[in-house]
Amino acid sequence: MADDVLLLGGDLPVRRLGLGTGGLVGPGYWGPRGSRAEALALLLTAVERGVTLIDTADNYGPDLAEELIAEALHPYGERLVIATKGGVVRTGPDRWHAAGRPEQLRAMCEASLRRLRVESIGLYQLHRFDPEVAEAEQLGALAQLRAEGKIRHIGLDTVTAGQLRRALEVVPVAAVQNPYNLVDRSSAEVLALCEARGIAFLPYYPLGSGALTRESAAAVTAVASEHRAGPGQIALAWLLHRSPCCAPRRGRAPSPTWRRTWTRRRSA
Repeated sequence: MADDVLLLGGDLPVRRLGLGTGGLVGPGYWGPRGSRAEALALLLTAVERGVTLIDTADNYGPDLAEELIAEALHPYGERLVIATKGGVVRTGPDRWHAAGRPEQLRAMCEASLRRLRVESIGLYQLHRFDPEVAEAEQLGALAQLRAEGKIRHIGLDTVTAGQLRRALEVVPVAAVQNPYNLVDRSSAEVLALCEARGIAFLPYYPLGSGALTRESAAAVTAVASEHRAGPGQIALAWLLHRSPCCAPRRGRAPSPTWRRTWTRRRSA
């Protein structure tokens, strides 16, 4: 298998440079951003340029990002994997609340199935552990959905190494999303555990919320100049080089020359 591909859950191949969809919706993950036509075009362009993993969440909009994905890309074809999340309710821009009771998780998953127009979700991620509900109870709800065929693989979002270890005692975990980039390596222990257990690590904020693409990021800018690349390309190449289980996602479609990011990862 090519080294720009990883297997989610051991059986679902995806290219390691994917697309995140938080940028399809408005500030604070609330309402639309720009025109609907522009959002649909971005999704189509990403797939045309080789993206096979699109990551979203039911609360982006809310609902809007999933609806856009379905409108642009359904039917998805065998190579495209749509990953989504549940377990969070938004009540306004940047206002969210954990909602991890089993009945809530089931309702969220089934609503995502309808919006995405699928019978099974390739990767369904618990967006946050609800501190008011036992972890095993939340994981058990996902395990039941998986047993029913509504979820193919289970993922976790924003977890500690301890939470991941406990989760692995209850369910197989195919992927973890945590913040990780050149300037924020606070999830290094989680990444190491993912490497050891064959779990995909999907770093969010791969560009440091844009900080790594600015001229103020002098070290990154210098390396980018040396390689005749953009700072964002170098930041992504570093993640791809950092671990074979890393699969960063960009917030926009890759350029026609996006494979240069992969090539540069070998010399970064």
